[in-house]
Amino acid sequence: QLQFVESGGGLVQPGGSLILSCVVSGFTMDYYAIGWFRQAPGKKREGVSFIYSSDGRTYYADSVKGRFTISRDNAQNTVYLQMNNLKTEDTAVYYCTAEQSTHPAPFPPPSYNDWGQGTQVTVSS
Repeated sequence: QLQFVESGGGLVQPGGSLILSCVVSGFTMDYYAIGWFRQAPGKKREGVSFIYSSDGRTYYADSVKGRFTISRDNAQNTVYLQMNNLKTEDTAVYYCTAEQSTHPAPFPPPSYNDWGQGTQVTVSS
């Protein structure tokens, strides 16, 4: 079973920054696309950013390109999401997950069997 423990969420003002961390266990990161979905109240869960752990290729949703940066530390089994210039529309619960793949682009949410507990990000003045 794949396991994910997220941390780093919180309350931040518009224009601020946060770093989310996801510690993974139960699998080796090679040949997995690992990353983040988010879900705001009343909205569908959407793919935000993923990284293909074997070669570092990345995926970003259009809404976060240029503001978010995903990275990984395979030795520490950890994936990070640096979020800069946060906007109120970034407010959501952020979930970490992974699936075997050959590319970083996320699959539809039902394709993932295992998820972290989520971390709340609130952007508000």
